Amino acid sequence: MASYAEKLEELLTKSVIPDLIERLDEIFEEIADNKEATEDAKEEIEELREFKADLEDVLEDIQTGEIEEDECKELIEDIQQAQRGSDDEDFGFHEE
Repeated sequence: MASYAEKLEELLTKSVIPDLIERLDEIFEEIADNKEATEDAKEEIEELREFKADLEDVLEDIQTGEIEEDECKELIEDIQQAQRGSDDEDFGFHEE
């Protein structure tokens, strides 16, 4: 049976990060079409990039074994909850 770390790694690499990249691409296309970036677009790009960096840090922690199974389980639950509904959910990541 897969560990929570393995499940989290799969969720991040196959679902969450590709979705973020897709969203960034959409924003860049909108900017290209409009020939300018709105403040909202700039803000969203910055947030998405920071979030992606946080997720990549989590992946690194998984690969180096520096993350606890219970922490992986919590992150999985947070991500699944966010994917099910609320757009304003921050996937359980808190600013440090």
